[in-house]
Amino acid sequence: MSDVILGLGTFGDLPRWGGVPLSHAAAIRRVVEEAVVADQLGVDVIALGEHHRPDYAISTPETVLAGIATRTSRIRLASGVTVLSSDDPVRVFQRFATVDALSSGRAQVILGRGSFTESFPLFGYDLTDYDVLFEEKLELFVRLLDEKPVTWDGTTRAALVEADVFPKTESGRLDAWIGVGGSPQSVVRAASYGLPLMIAIIGGSPTRFVQLIELYRRASEQFGKVARPVGVHSPGFVAETDQEALELFYPTYKEIRDRIGAERGWPPLRHADFVAEVEHGSLYVGAPKTVARKIAGTVKALGVGRFDLVYSAGAQSADARMRAVELFGSQVAPLVRDMLAD
Repeated sequence: MSDVILGLGTFGDLPRWGGVPLSHAAAIRRVVEEAVVADQLGVDVIALGEHHRPDYAISTPETVLAGIATRTSRIRLASGVTVLSSDDPVRVFQRFATVDALSSGRAQVILGRGSFTESFPLFGYDLTDYDVLFEEKLELFVRLLDEKPVTWDGTTRAALVEADVFPKTESGRLDAWIGVGGSPQSVVRAASYGLPLMIAIIGGSPTRFVQLIELYRRASEQFGKVARPVGVHSPGFVAETDQEALELFYPTYKEIRDRIGAERGWPPLRHADFVAEVEHGSLYVGAPKTVARKIAGTVKALGVGRFDLVYSAGAQSADARMRAVELFGSQVAPLVRDMLAD
């Protein structure tokens, strides 16, 4: 399993510079610089999430990925995720096919429902149509992946009759995955389309997702699909020592966790619960060897072929966040590969 794909992910959280949060524009430029460093250090993937909230800078991952494409040479450029439900499948395909052209075939779109709902009213969609929006748009998007004229009819957008969509990719097929948060129905849907699966594990023991991964593989077989890769992404942070990582990460993580929790009825995060999550759950926080050991353990336990570390959670300092990227690429990733080769 030493050939595991190891990536980094971010939602473009606003980092601090001199104790002051950067502007959205400056935060986006920082993400580009972090991706350039990740590329130079051999990180396999940079995955950018889509959000429409004031605490995140990235609302159009593919636009930022296009900028990164012109500054990098090998790193795969992914969304993490693209909220297909509140977007147009044709435009999503066109934008990522364009990134694919700029990057000489390195674009990857991970399609999902998203963890927030701000995009629905923003773009004029009714949340009561939450399920049908994703199901219909995904069905159309998968048809577009064949890069042939499409005839399609549904309730969520205008019908298409022998519509040909451009640009075409040089490989003939855009790299597309489905991102899920833990719903068995979503896992089975991904299997039915024969698309790779990306699971967001943001809390609790990662081993509780073993059954979902087994379900995906059983369903793929039942649908007659070729076994596709499975990956996971989880939050974390890397610093020189375990103590430094905990001290840098906890205050900003608690801040953003409590802000979201207040919206969703969660109690404030207690430090003891944070420590327990780092030690036994799905927070990968610590020195390079600590984080590498935990990532390798998760990869082995779940039998997955990819792990993306979401390296930003709140307003850490810009310097500390860049150092986390450097440590992941230069130390964590090589250590994980060595551990998995044993």
